[in-house]
This record gives sequence, structure tokens and C-alpha cells, in this order.
Amino acid sequence: MSKSNLWVERYRPKTIDDYVFTDETVREQVQHWIKTQSIPHLLLHGSAGTGKTTLSKILISALNVDSIDVMYTNGSKEGRKIEWVDRLIGFAQTMPFGPLKIVLIDEADYLNPASVQPAMRNLMEDYADTTRFIMTCNYPNRIIPALKSRCHEIVINKTDPVEFTARAARVLLEESVDFDIDVLDNFVKATYPDLRKCLNLLQANSSSGKLVKPDLSSVETSDYRLAAIDLIKVRKHRAARQLICDQVSTADVEDVFRWMYNNLELWSDNAEGQDQAILIIRNGLVNHAVCADAEINLSATLVELSAIN
Repeated sequence: MSKSNLWVERYRPKTIDDYVFTDETVREQVQHWIKTQSIPHLLLHGSAGTGKTTLSKILISALNVDSIDVMYTNGSKEGRKIEWVDRLIGFAQTMPFGPLKIVLIDEADYLNPASVQPAMRNLMEDYADTTRFIMTCNYPNRIIPALKSRCHEIVINKTDPVEFTARAARVLLEESVDFDIDVLDNFVKATYPDLRKCLNLLQANSSSGKLVKPDLSSVETSDYRLAAIDLIKVRKHRAARQLICDQVSTADVEDVFRWMYNNLELWSDNAEGQDQAILIIRNGLVNHAVCADAEINLSATLVELSAIN
């Protein structure tokens, strides 16, 4: 499938007018930078799939920065090695073809904090006349204070769940895909607030022109949380718990806690029950840090959640 056929690329906002801001102050600030054709060093952080990279690229385009003046790096790959800094120095030392050079670093929270991040401190100041750094990350606490202090921080908040669902539904309608709202709701609950993941799953499960529940045996079209949501909705909590604990990897356990928190209505349909769910999820996270077996702790948390009602 070519990049142009991917829904996540086809429906990626291209201009500031298309981008959905969750904070009016951020919108005004970005518009000011575009008007003045200048930006400070930026650190954009928020949950995965909320539009950090999209906003960065829109801003670069609106500032009329030539592609040859943009250096793109994935911090979880090449940016982890100190050798990458030599490339960065070579890029920053040459004069830009236009008014500015931009270093765009995705997943900057994976830059090596013992070598790469400290090496960037002076570079951000030494080449500030011609080069700006834009960093995006999910975990800003992994960025050393010395880099944070050199950046203007922008928090990209989650889209409202109703707006998230509406955007997913608009894409399905635009693609002439027939869908049941309850099936779409499962996809939303499984992926919120990651719209990128939601669109990818929707596309993978609507090739017939109708949105269908995924085949769990297919890695490309399934997500175990989709099946778990189906089970929870019909109160088959034990089966859902077994499915989640069988499928989740150790590295993804904390993401499951966040997923449980993002979907409080799965555990209770009233405010009192949802408050109780928050406390249970909090306690589960606290125990996760000290429990010798992450699966047992996760399973116990799910048992407590299923007992709320």
C-alpha cells in the first residue's frame, strides 16, 4: 500500500486551519509565530497519536522552510547514538538556503540522556541564529532540564472523545464505508486518544466497504483490546481478563493501565463507580512499580474493576 493510500496520511491536516487545536492559547501562539516567520526552540509533548508531529510539519511548511533546510531524526533510532551529533553539527554549521534551518526530532524522549542530550545543549545556543530545534515526545520527564530550559514547551492535550469519534466517523463516511456505531465505538475505546492507530485499524478492517470486527488471528487487523471490550460489554469479565493478560507484553502493561483509565465507562456507568475505578487503577499502578509479577498485579486490578458493579 503506497503512502498516499494510507488514511492516516490522506487525512493528516496540512494547514493550521485544518488542524484541531485543543487549546486556544496554543493556536494563537502558533499563528503569531507564522505571522512573524520566526519560532523559538520547541518541545511538544502529549500522548501518542495526538498530532505533535503533524503540528510540527504544518509549522515548518507555514514558515516556508525549504525541505533541504530540514533535518528529520527519530530519537528512538539514530538519535540514540552519540555519532548522530556529528551529523547534527555538520548540518547546523552550513548556512541555510532560506531564513532558517529546522532540526525536527521525533521521539526525543529516547535521545540518550547521558551523551546525546547533554551534547545538544551548546549546539542549541551556538547555532541559534540560523537553526531551530523542534522536539516531540510522549514522556517529557525523560528530557533533561538543561534542554527543557532552552525550549518553549507546548502540551498537546487529548482530543475530546466525542470529537475523536466524530473525526473517525467522518473518515469512514468520506471513504464510503458502511459502519455500525457500536462497532466504531469499540475501535474508539481500543485506541483513544491515538487517532493514528484508530485510522490504521479502521482502514485494515473495512476493505470490503463495511467496517467489521477484526479477525483475532491477524496481526495486521486486530488489537486484543477490541476483543476485550466486546467481552466487557457483555460482562464476560473473566474472559476479557484472561485475554488481556495473555496478550499484553511486559513493556505495554503501563499502557493498559492508561487504556483502562481512558475508558472509565467500561467499568461503571455512574460517576461514583467511575471514581472508584480511578482509585483501583491508581493502586494498580502503584503496585506495578513494586510487584514482582506484573501479570498478577494487572490481573488483580482487572478483578477489582469488574467487581465495581
